[in-house]
Amino acid sequence: MDLKLKGKNAIILGGTRGIGRSIADTLAAEGANVALCARHADQVTEAVSELEALGIKATGGSVDITDGAALKAWIKAAGEELGGIDILISNAGAMAQGNDPDAWKKNFELDVLGAVNAFDAASPFLTKAAKANGDAAFVIITSISAAIADSAGSYGPVKASLIHMAKGLARQHAGIGLRVNTVSPGMVYFEGGIWHMVETNQPEFFKQANSRNPMGRCATPQEIANAAVFLASPLSSYTTGANLIVDGAVSNRVNF
Repeated sequence: MDLKLKGKNAIILGGTRGIGRSIADTLAAEGANVALCARHADQVTEAVSELEALGIKATGGSVDITDGAALKAWIKAAGEELGGIDILISNAGAMAQGNDPDAWKKNFELDVLGAVNAFDAASPFLTKAAKANGDAAFVIITSISAAIADSAGSYGPVKASLIHMAKGLARQHAGIGLRVNTVSPGMVYFEGGIWHMVETNQPEFFKQANSRNPMGRCATPQEIANAAVFLASPLSSYTTGANLIVDGAVSNRVNF
């Protein structure tokens, strides 16, 4: 299926591994130009080189997403280098566990303020693209944890706040064709990822957690990327304010 992404310009926060890297690869395979950022410069350089080999324009930067000024400056520079921004993907997450103040602070500063600052910097480009082409997109990767509360913790509520924010932004910008949606994954497994580390260090806990998945397995990053890229594409031009749950039915909620 042609997602009508050829020649589009995309910015990805947290784009060197896991879900973010799969999103970058999928966008590039569809012909979109990609700018990505992450903490480790060597991983950024490697990702950019591999993306360029796919025949698209790629650029990247080593950015501390909790540094709002640095993030905004990088997005502005990347947008100018690419020649515009049609798509913004906020995928970076602190993944801090627990209910202590430090966990709340880490999740809020990276997940929430990262998305807020990214959209603030990208919105002039996105607005221009939407007015010129009739469509632009902001997609935030959240979590099914936003809807599940087995115990008190900071991770789920912070992810829930992103879904709420996205709905407000969607309604605010719908008139110009700037769409805002979220994707809420369940357990996602990849080498070096959180569930791989849990499997390595707490095998019994991993087995217990994975047993709750009706499909009998975790998601792959590509399965989440497929959902995110579809929502970012012009084929989803009337979809905005949606929270797409991709959790293999691990949650038992009914989504009306």
